[in-house]
Amino acid sequence: MSDADARRQEEWRLWIDTGGTFTDCFATDPAGELSRLKVLSSSRLRGRRRGGTGREVVLPLAVSGDDDLFRGYVVAEIGSSDGVRVTASHGELLTLERDLDAQELELVSPEEAPAFAARLLTRTRLGEHLPPSTLRLATTKGTNALLERAGDEVGLVVNRGFADLLEIGDQARPDLFALAIEKPKPFYRRVLEIDGRLDAQGGVLEALDDEAVVAGLQSLRSERVGALAVALLHSYRNPAHEERVGALARAAGFESISLSSVLAPSIKIVPRAQTAVVDAYLGQIVRGYLDSIAKSLQAGAGGTRVQVMTSAGGLSEHDHFTPKDSLLSGPAGGVVGAAGAAAAEGWRRLLTFDMGGTSTDVARYDGDYEYRFVQQVGDATIVAPALAIETVAAGGGSLCWQQDRALRVGPQSAGAQPGPACYGAGGGLAITDVNLLLGRIDPAQFEVPLDVSAARRAAELLRAELPGLALEEMLAGLLQIANERMADAMRKVSVRRGFDPQEYSMVSFGGAGGQHACGVAGVLGIVRVLVPKDASLLSAQGLGRARSERFAQRQILRPLSAVGDLDALFRELDEEAMTLLERDTRTGEPLEVRRRTVSLRFAGQDSSLEIAWPESVERLVADFEDRYRTVFGYLPGRRDLEVAAARVVASTLDPSPSGSAGGAPVSETPVAREVFFDGAWRAVPCVARNALTGSLAGPALITERHSVTVVEPGWSARTGRSGGLILERLSSDGDA
Repeated sequence: MSDADARRQEEWRLWIDTGGTFTDCFATDPAGELSRLKVLSSSRLRGRRRGGTGREVVLPLAVSGDDDLFRGYVVAEIGSSDGVRVTASHGELLTLERDLDAQELELVSPEEAPAFAARLLTRTRLGEHLPPSTLRLATTKGTNALLERAGDEVGLVVNRGFADLLEIGDQARPDLFALAIEKPKPFYRRVLEIDGRLDAQGGVLEALDDEAVVAGLQSLRSERVGALAVALLHSYRNPAHEERVGALARAAGFESISLSSVLAPSIKIVPRAQTAVVDAYLGQIVRGYLDSIAKSLQAGAGGTRVQVMTSAGGLSEHDHFTPKDSLLSGPAGGVVGAAGAAAAEGWRRLLTFDMGGTSTDVARYDGDYEYRFVQQVGDATIVAPALAIETVAAGGGSLCWQQDRALRVGPQSAGAQPGPACYGAGGGLAITDVNLLLGRIDPAQFEVPLDVSAARRAAELLRAELPGLALEEMLAGLLQIANERMADAMRKVSVRRGFDPQEYSMVSFGGAGGQHACGVAGVLGIVRVLVPKDASLLSAQGLGRARSERFAQRQILRPLSAVGDLDALFRELDEEAMTLLERDTRTGEPLEVRRRTVSLRFAGQDSSLEIAWPESVERLVADFEDRYRTVFGYLPGRRDLEVAAARVVASTLDPSPSGSAGGAPVSETPVAREVFFDGAWRAVPCVARNALTGSLAGPALITERHSVTVVEPGWSARTGRSGGLILERLSSDGDA
């Protein structure tokens, strides 16, 4: 048995996905027993007081508090910043420093949510070392900092004469007919122009002036610029000047330095510079966050190994992780988890639908992942491999409002704090409140305490702005708007790329996915939906199926006929990717080259198509032409082909599927519940997922610990062979 195998048998495995509202967690102990937990991403765990007097509080939580597990935490009333320290705990009984007179309470951790969840799952007290563990983490920390513009003060180093490079940008206009154009503010604070130039082939035209560079760097430091992005002309050909500036910057005291030649070694200075700026802007936020978690959990030799999910759906050791690769970290875990869940059912062609608290993420999967190598996140353009995921600001926490008597959903979100109105912390009307008020959520089955009266008050405030509209009519309209917005995001990864969504199955997950799966599928004409086990935690479960991986690529930009031996090129890329991966994994795990692709286009075109390398040029051309016809509907007249790039992905081997243990049924027998469907209140069966047998025709609700699945009229539900829930649209005669 290898050292790596021995360690895996003795350690805990933790998979944690931190979203905008909830942090979802799975843990497998050394004996193989699986446990799961949801905490708020604000590092809080909510419960409803069940008794106790004076300083003693009986507070049922999602985990047991035996052996003083909660000592040192703070208990506070929901929405309050004033809490009381826990001095002792046993089971549900917590002893506090002083009396606390409130019913709806939160356990508040001083650590980041992943560390908080890891302690609770492994039963490790504050300040103590975790048992030997591997923590796999996905996080929205970088994405949120970018969208909220809460990053570091960045200095941008460019060649003299290019100070306004990113202000000018590429002249793209998102809205061609806008009369008032408001340019986004840059992500850097100061620009430092330096002398020194390379020619287009990477040859030195003018040497760097080290003394002038050092003086400029010291000037930036004096203005409290903490991070540095370096983007020099033609550095993708020759990185020497950028590397020298980086060395001088480290000597000058800069700790966060992002070189464009390392992060995006390709032609086009504008996206290369933007990538370096974004990486620098997020450097302290993301690295500080990861270092804080590693420190809290005493990561290091013999302790907790921290791996982070990248936007491309692979894992990286936290000390090698670059912030630019974090922007689709959480959604990528969901796509990996969805692919694994569908494979267990024998499904290959999928549209994934991940509806969380803040946003909805969708992607297409057809036997392998679809990648992008340039993506737009907010106002930033980043050159980095990422799964082709579309995001829309519509989730369970999306706020509902009106403008000019038209109902709106999002993009604003109630977030984790205060959350939707029903969370009882002063939030506004959100989609979760809409589902609650239409009867689609049973408060008694929901792990977080829900306040129906608070949700109703928020809904009535909105209805007061729309006289003549019945409450249920307004709520049903908001639901339809949310479904249409999410369906439109799914069209972007299917219809607009030449794929018919009716030829795909949907995999629905996320905390709110089951409530909207039938509605969104119906809009798109999809007739089959899989809601996997533990669907609300699937992004975290996907971390358990993810591989460590590394990309290697060459930008070529030459006619296919002039490229030469592609096999030899791929052998070079194979070696480069495997070397990077071996350095990163450090565990002796078996590795493989998982994917080789060629980026092809017709001469004169800007966009290219990614084609799997079929081992021969003739087959490559045929595959490209087939793909071109699928996407664009025609094949232009005879034109030369150009190779834009070649890429390789090396990874650890595909892990064996990790199942999820089934929990005890919420209810042994179906109960009737009033739910608003098709313009009327109807009594529909409410069934615990683990108690479902045979096929159940809608309308119905199927409940589980962290979510509910709504089976709409015209749909049926049954349990698949992997334990997932399969929803199928009924034909006119009632058959699926």
